[in-house]
Amino acid sequence: MTCIVLDRDGVINEDSSDYIKSADEWIPIEGSLEAIATLTASGYRVAIATNQSGLARGLFDEYALANIHQKLCASVEDMGGFVEGIFYCPHGPDESCSCRKPGTGLLTRIEQELGVCLAGQTFVGDSLTDLQAAQSFHMRAVLVRTGKGVQTESQLQSLTHHPVEIFDSLAEFVRAETLSKHA
Repeated sequence: MTCIVLDRDGVINEDSSDYIKSADEWIPIEGSLEAIATLTASGYRVAIATNQSGLARGLFDEYALANIHQKLCASVEDMGGFVEGIFYCPHGPDESCSCRKPGTGLLTRIEQELGVCLAGQTFVGDSLTDLQAAQSFHMRAVLVRTGKGVQTESQLQSLTHHPVEIFDSLAEFVRAETLSKHA
């Protein structure tokens, strides 16, 4: 079964330079919840890999993060979709961990906990670190222009040795993906 990995902030929900610190601040991007439901209905498994340095910075705690993720999952389920798991890095950018993207520790955890092989599967993100993690793990890198995507698109020349597919949003990517799967 095909597994698609999604970044969270800027792909599924609106991003904020002040961080998403509570369930009240978590606002889905138009069409993203329906897109995940479409993936589920089309037979895809969906996992989320997200850097959450706001934990290390003391901006929110594990309880607040769990509430955000519960809201995300419940909202997806309300649309008929399902998220297999949310995998997050709680570390700050200076902690030299292996899980913070562009590191691939989160992707390794997804493979281990969900029993999938991600090589050749798709990772949808809005930042250069998402694309770098995907490519380091031999995944298909997809950039969406929501969140930091437009800014990231201007940095893509540093990744010219690997193709990156670009879509305006998660919803647009899912439309194209599910059409090609059923073509």
